[in-house]
Amino acid sequence: MSSLRGIREIDLSRNNLSGQIPKFLKTLALENLNLSFNDLDGEVPSKGVFANASALSNAGNNRLCEGITELQLPKCSNKGSKKKKVPRFIALILTTSVILGLTMTSFFIFCWLKKGKRKQASEPMLKTTLLKLSYEMLLKATNGFSPTHMVGTGSLGSVYKGILDNDGAIVAVKVLNLQHQGASKSFMAECKVLKNIRHRNLVRVITSCTSIDFQGNEFKAIVYEFMEKGNLEQWLHLDSVPLIEEGQLETQNLSLLQRISIAIDVASAVDYLHHQCQRSILHCDLKPSNVLLNSDMTARVGDFGLVRFLQVSNKNESSSVGVRGTIGYTPPEYGLGSEFSIHGDVYSNGILLLEMMTRKKPTDVMFEGDLNLHNFARTALPDRVMEIVDPILINEEVTASNHRMSQTGN
Repeated sequence: MSSLRGIREIDLSRNNLSGQIPKFLKTLALENLNLSFNDLDGEVPSKGVFANASALSNAGNNRLCEGITELQLPKCSNKGSKKKKVPRFIALILTTSVILGLTMTSFFIFCWLKKGKRKQASEPMLKTTLLKLSYEMLLKATNGFSPTHMVGTGSLGSVYKGILDNDGAIVAVKVLNLQHQGASKSFMAECKVLKNIRHRNLVRVITSCTSIDFQGNEFKAIVYEFMEKGNLEQWLHLDSVPLIEEGQLETQNLSLLQRISIAIDVASAVDYLHHQCQRSILHCDLKPSNVLLNSDMTARVGDFGLVRFLQVSNKNESSSVGVRGTIGYTPPEYGLGSEFSIHGDVYSNGILLLEMMTRKKPTDVMFEGDLNLHNFARTALPDRVMEIVDPILINEEVTASNHRMSQTGN
């Protein structure tokens, strides 16, 4: 518990705790500590949260002494207070109480965020969190990195579907193209980020592999959970190369509710990266192909090869990779040498939202000169929105309207 440096409030009132106050509590960055109505004894520390009388509640502990003047406690006797319990036992109770409280809080927050969404189908747990995978094991899992197992490709590498021998888990193996400049730095950047972040809307990393292949060449790969429904680009654009096994993708017609749900998932992931990590993380490459979908269409953001960390001074570390995102989704100011910022990810997410609703790529041939996806959508507001919305959504509304009319007998 002494390592919980970020905790701000602890309420342990009315728990029948006895013994002395654990000294490590004064080293935490607490803003409010409630120890009232227990059976604590001994000297009250005078540092940390104990130095602020308004932040400490100690009523009902009649055998406490000393502390700061504002607490108005009696002086401690020379003999000291007799301990009723071993301090280790108190620490155990404190730890159990805090963990239980944090667990319940996290549970209720999760339920609130998921309210209104359909219940997620249970997913098989991948028992490979700390699994050590060799080049030979990955080679076998992907049938020799066969083209028939390839589910995605890019300038920095290719992604293969694999089946692990030890437990039959289905995984996605991203093999870096180390001949490409910046691939090794991309690998290091992605590993650095993924080992420290956990969120329901971020792709789950299982392990990484750095080895030598059978030809003596350097080999680097990252192993992720496999996303059964592919990526958002494959669902939005019929002209995208089908990278999902036949029969896996029932339809590419996303309903309005599905699109809104995916948008919320992506926004939740971006908010976590920007505001809930120890250091703000900039994704720098938000686009449909980096939004992956699991079996129940929950979206998870992936591909952290271009990630940057935001300094407290709002200036970023030097880029680990020379590329500045993807054309069409990258803010124009990045091309002019501007610093990376949170606003860049917000811009990319905005383009992603427009693409989801219009089904137009920002690189569509119709966008030339000053016309781009952003201007295309802005000039249609507010009177000509139906002219730019994806026709599938309009047909969906017409179908729903006809269904309602048939139910009323009209």
